[in-house]
Amino acid sequence: MDKGCLSVRGLTLGKGRPKICVPVVERTAAAIREAARRVRASEAQLLEWRADYWDEGEPEQAAGLLREIRREIGGLPLLFTYRTRAEGGVSTREENPERYLRLNQAALASGAADIIDVELGMGESMLRTLCGQAHAAGAYVLASSHDFAGTPPEQEMEARFRRMEEWGADILKLAVMPKSAEDLLSLLRVCLTAHRQASRPVVAISMGEIGLESRVCGEAFGSAMTFGCLDQASAPGQLAAGELARLLDALHAAHGKTSPFQAENERK
Repeated sequence: MDKGCLSVRGLTLGKGRPKICVPVVERTAAAIREAARRVRASEAQLLEWRADYWDEGEPEQAAGLLREIRREIGGLPLLFTYRTRAEGGVSTREENPERYLRLNQAALASGAADIIDVELGMGESMLRTLCGQAHAAGAYVLASSHDFAGTPPEQEMEARFRRMEEWGADILKLAVMPKSAEDLLSLLRVCLTAHRQASRPVVAISMGEIGLESRVCGEAFGSAMTFGCLDQASAPGQLAAGELARLLDALHAAHGKTSPFQAENERK
């Protein structure tokens, strides 16, 4: 496997066009299963279950629902995410580190999740612990950091990517809110730097209308994934999965067989 790449159920992250991940954000088990079936039939290359939208049960019940989602989607890679309210989550239940840990441990114990999302803001101990447990279970960790208030300085964004990698994460994700075109350019510069330096796939998203380009031009800047929706977006600026797929296909075809940065990697 090339530097900065990762294979999940035969899907290579970190090479070629960004892979489309579609979040499931329904609130009941029946609606979640139906959405999973629709995602499987869509242009999605990964499914993300946003468990913070589901407030019906405890961690052990979440594991059972994950296994049901797995039956619905077959071999599609499955990302489990419980997003805290501090980083854009919507759960109305009490949040604490113990419950966060139990939810992610239950996802790993289910045997259905290929990747779990662990927020960088939960701290080094939490991230290292869940990385170790995920790897023991044959799964991966996507470390994430979200800033809905603005775009941090480039040095801070670069430092977040470095901490994610140093603490053991397999995929490094940063999502920020731009207030200007300059903010979008800052995010893209950081993405390119991280792509060239990190030994893991990186994901970089500039949210909202100003950041739309970041969701489609990732191949040129080294972003491994992008998020598209079926009906309800899970973050500002998400495009419909079908529209996103068409845009990515057109850009990839314009690049030719490889993007300039893939060619750069192949020369290393």
